[in-house]
Amino acid sequence: MDSWYIYIVRCDDNSLYTGITKNLQKRILEHNSGPKGAKYTRSRRPVALVYSEEAPSRSAATSREHHIKKFKKSRKSQLVLQGKQQGSDLP
Repeated sequence: MDSWYIYIVRCDDNSLYTGITKNLQKRILEHNSGPKGAKYTRSRRPVALVYSEEAPSRSAATSREHHIKKFKKSRKSQLVLQGKQQGSDLP
């Protein structure tokens, strides 16, 4: 399990949160319960995974995450829609 994933979740308030992880299912569970979810998502539960893509290393994932986080919400929404149309890496 050497791959990293960049993911976007849609929060209960319809905002989008971007992060990285090695285990998507575990990370989504952490966002939805317990203290290990991101501070941003703790008050915006539940969250739902809406987009993911694979990266070969943590460095590549971090770089891509940083790039996506600079997008405006409309561009992130467009990325989510494109991922659904192309069949992204959603589990």
